[in-house]
Amino acid sequence: MALTYPLTTVSTRSQVSKTGISQLQAFQKILKEEGVKGFYSGISSGVFGIAFTQYVYYYWYEFVKAGLEKGAAAGRALTIGENMLTGAVAGALTAVLTNPIWVVNTRQVVRKDALDESGNPQKRQSTLSTALKILREEGVVGFWKGIFPALILVINPVIQFTVFERLKTYWSERKATSLNGFDFFLLGAVSKLAATSITYPYIVVKSRMQLKQSTDASERYTSVSDGFRKIIKQEGVKGLYKGIESKIVQSVLASAFTFAFKEELMSSAVWLLVLLKLREGKVVTAKS
Repeated sequence: MALTYPLTTVSTRSQVSKTGISQLQAFQKILKEEGVKGFYSGISSGVFGIAFTQYVYYYWYEFVKAGLEKGAAAGRALTIGENMLTGAVAGALTAVLTNPIWVVNTRQVVRKDALDESGNPQKRQSTLSTALKILREEGVVGFWKGIFPALILVINPVIQFTVFERLKTYWSERKATSLNGFDFFLLGAVSKLAATSITYPYIVVKSRMQLKQSTDASERYTSVSDGFRKIIKQEGVKGLYKGIESKIVQSVLASAFTFAFKEELMSSAVWLLVLLKLREGKVVTAKS
């Protein structure tokens, strides 16, 4: 998240914009009006959000997976359908529990520095002040805006992990040596590319629904289908894919880094446990 956050900012700004601004123009506009710090609007809530989201998702993913494996026949691997069910349940629970964080983050990302009565820039709102403002103006329900497209988007990690596991199996069978960090980097990139490309229109609708809704009925989205209908009517089909270039690059890089770091950290952890004699095995073998 930290490495790819500027791409997230450019993509989110493009998603909620109803003008025909390009990715390059969005980048130049942020740089000109807000400086480099503009690319890191809301990064504190973003970093916390991604850490908490990953924790919740992996916890429930492993919990559900263990339950299914216990009920399966001895020695039988989970089927594609069972893997997808595991990802869907984990994703739905994660979406419900973490949506407030992403509502706050989206508001921070798209909010520019406000000006006071003298025309001087005011201090950007913190995560806490943004959350309190939502609570004050929209109530508790304001934190769950965009939850329906978020629930639909649980198919994103389902697609990603299904593609990842299949590619990993395919590549492992054809490679003479064990997979390394770079292999996992590539597998993570390809699997996330497939998932993001398929689900992107829902990401656009979710981002717009997470903003404070306009009083103008033509600008307000009452449901996912209403959002699709109004975007297509007002901006055409291409409106559903605003910001997709930077989002794909960000998603692919973030996923690739995540998988690569995860495998390297696990390898290093095993090596350290063996070195400290807390786990059986040879240090060289565990490290390799």
